[in-house]
Amino acid sequence: MTIEYTLKDLPEVADKLISDLHEKTVLFDAEMGAGKTTLIKEICKRLGVQSVISSPTYSLVNEYQCNDGLIYHFDFYRIKDEEEAYQIGFEEYLDSNAWVFIEWPEKVSGLLPENSIRIKINIAEGEKRILQY
Repeated sequence: MTIEYTLKDLPEVADKLISDLHEKTVLFDAEMGAGKTTLIKEICKRLGVQSVISSPTYSLVNEYQCNDGLIYHFDFYRIKDEEEAYQIGFEEYLDSNAWVFIEWPEKVSGLLPENSIRIKINIAEGEKRILQY
């Protein structure tokens, strides 16, 4: 599926993704500044998160309560290797049956489950983005 969107379209894009996702581990693949965190924030809102949603760039993982359980939002941009993810118990998060949103998944590719959904975001002209999954 391919969706072209701008920031004003985010609520509809998030709703579409939620309805289409058949797995709860979602990998967000995009260059810096493409809008990974912005999209994840909107998905979290649509899933019922009431708390402040922020990037876990320095903490590696943020946890949110949503309508049907928990969401774990990972940002692996700053890790050096998979061992760092392993040391924080990353595999246990994957086994938790919670939503798991991962930015920079290539940093932990050897730890990712095969049934993950990969969402690719590309920057298009102006403020447009192209999302593929």
